[in-house]
Amino acid sequence: MQLHISPSLRHVTVVTGKGLREFIKVKVGSRRVSYQMMFYSLLFFTFLLRFVFVLSTVDTIDGDPSPCSSLACLGKRLKPKLLGRRIESGNVPEAMYQVLEQPLNEQELKGRSDIPQTLQDFMSEVKRSKSDAREFAQKLKEMLTLMEQRTRTAKIQEYLYRHVASSSIPKQLHCLALKLANEHSINAAARLQLPEAELVPTLVDNSYFHFVLASDNILAASVVAKSLVQNSLRPHKIVLHIITDRKTYFPMQAWFSLHPLSPAIIEVKALHHFDWLSKGKVPVLEAMEKDQRVRSQFRGGSSVIAASKSENPVVVAAKLQALSPKYNSLMNHIRIHLPELFPSLDKVVFLDDDIVIQTDLSPLWDIDMDGKVNGAVETCRGEDKFVMSKKFKSYLNFSNPIIARNFDPEECAWAYGMNVFDLAAWRKTNISSTYYHWLDENLKSDLSLWQLGTLPPGLIAFHGHVQTIDPFWHMLGLGYQETTSFSDAESAAVVHFNGRAKPWLDIAFPHLRPLWAKYLDFSDRFIKSCHIRAS
Repeated sequence: MQLHISPSLRHVTVVTGKGLREFIKVKVGSRRVSYQMMFYSLLFFTFLLRFVFVLSTVDTIDGDPSPCSSLACLGKRLKPKLLGRRIESGNVPEAMYQVLEQPLNEQELKGRSDIPQTLQDFMSEVKRSKSDAREFAQKLKEMLTLMEQRTRTAKIQEYLYRHVASSSIPKQLHCLALKLANEHSINAAARLQLPEAELVPTLVDNSYFHFVLASDNILAASVVAKSLVQNSLRPHKIVLHIITDRKTYFPMQAWFSLHPLSPAIIEVKALHHFDWLSKGKVPVLEAMEKDQRVRSQFRGGSSVIAASKSENPVVVAAKLQALSPKYNSLMNHIRIHLPELFPSLDKVVFLDDDIVIQTDLSPLWDIDMDGKVNGAVETCRGEDKFVMSKKFKSYLNFSNPIIARNFDPEECAWAYGMNVFDLAAWRKTNISSTYYHWLDENLKSDLSLWQLGTLPPGLIAFHGHVQTIDPFWHMLGLGYQETTSFSDAESAAVVHFNGRAKPWLDIAFPHLRPLWAKYLDFSDRFIKSCHIRAS
């Protein structure tokens, strides 16, 4: 390519490599146009055309199967040169994919010191060695695999530590039970009849608001009771039935004898005081025995489960949760026997011991149950994966044909923790027999129909008998979600610390624990002597 410019700068001749001449005539219209500026502009434009021509010719010689325009080829050729190196592979992503998809022996990574430990180390190594696409992908793959191994190990360790922390009895709670048991034996004031003899008729009087709490945790029960009475507009109409086990009965009786909540009426009763437990066949007890046999298969317990090298951390977490003592506690199954436990009552509100009541609950008796048995908050209307996005498929095993034939996986689940039970309507149904039937089915299938716990069989037994209530009455997830704000939790009627981060444990979320701790008197001699503190 040749360029000829006339002395007057009015004619420019461009001669290409094939001898073809093109004339460019420049018309000077005004003295304001600089001849020198026009000259340099044309010179740059001509040089650019020559450069594009050369690159296009090289593409043709190379036999590039994908022809492109001059401008496109220019960008394709310039990009690697401007980056400081020429990329050998024609298709960079494809070359990287091939390396990333190749299997990698994770055992070979152990002990190697040449694998970058951080992104900064990785970038420094790549710049220093001027790696091509394949070397880049290989280094990236090794670094990510090593990071994935370490992340998995750390995640499993976190699940293991949380399991140990949530399953163990804190020494402060153990201390409290021992001191109260001792007080019960030496102090007559700690052995009062609860309630007093003249108040016994109120236990079966349906004009009162009857609440049921099943717990073997004295400290937790004290918070539920105090928050219930303190926030009630009519505390003199409250009857709280506390059910506990044999070992906790005397300490529980001692606590509420020494810490009365007048004018509310408190009843403390142990399971062995109920006749139904010793009469006939109790399917729940059989399920618990079978559950114990399944647990015995986990030889070595939690340490063996956590040592698994192949299972997903989420599966490991589920197995650890299955070892939780609460799944083998009758306290967790007692609600299905409410009609038998309280044959004279028409309606009760059942409370878990990990809740805090923040408002008057008497309006729950005004809810129209529409003939349904269980008033509960639905848990399928939220975005979070832990609490408020649960459906039947979250609890039941729909790969089992028995479950798949009978239930809809997309049906909305609901929550235990604070439930309104219409016992009069319950006695007209077959809910209890349905519960027993499905417990038997689960036993026959070696506990393969659902995960451990009482909610899955509850979802089945109460199917078609649930009346949805406003979510205001029951806010869940304070033991799962650290992102729950204090202001949102404070505005709910009942907050539920379901999850591992119970408020009486050290792993409780610090910004949410005050919702629970404010109902404890830390100057109390029992609490103070056991070193139970607000944080």
